Amino acid sequence: MKTFKSAVLEFLPITALIFCGCSSVQVATHYDHTVPFGSYHTYAVEPPKDAHVLSATADSALRASLQQKLAERGIREVSPGANPDLAVVPRVKLEQKYSVRQYTDWGDGGYGMGTDVRTGVYYGVWSGPPVTYRVVKPYNEGILILDFVDTSNQRLVFRGTGTTTIANIEDSAKKIDEAAKKIVAEFPASPTPMIARNP
Repeated sequence: MKTFKSAVLEFLPITALIFCGCSSVQVATHYDHTVPFGSYHTYAVEPPKDAHVLSATADSALRASLQQKLAERGIREVSPGANPDLAVVPRVKLEQKYSVRQYTDWGDGGYGMGTDVRTGVYYGVWSGPPVTYRVVKPYNEGILILDFVDTSNQRLVFRGTGTTTIANIEDSAKKIDEAAKKIVAEFPASPTPMIARNP
């Protein structure tokens, strides 16, 4: 019998997104077009045992975003023991990256002797030939992966990946909230229709 882990590993490779130099979250999603997503009505968050542990703030932000946005699609959260239709498996990665900025400026020169009309002699500064400089700066890249697994057959039906730069722990909670909302916005299930009120 397949497990959540084997289902995830068998899914098609995701497209990697390299993100730097901006504050917003970049999202990529893939899903099985043969799956009737409208048949899913419940879900439970089930982090894998070997996953990176989120801070309490980040975990709360993730769960609140999922609860809000999936409810808008008619999918409500239940406990893992309540036989949910979907298991949402979150994974978080944090990697140190480096950005490289290159520019050209005049190089160091020296002093040269010239003639001044008043004193007759002066010393001036002259520039050397152009020199190319490279500035390397480290930054943290955060990646949130949300796998949606059909619990009836342990089949991975949807995967969303959010990538962004992370400044600190508080910033990571905000970015996880943004990433989760953007990922769920791409979930194929239709939003729950608004019910018209009687006049």
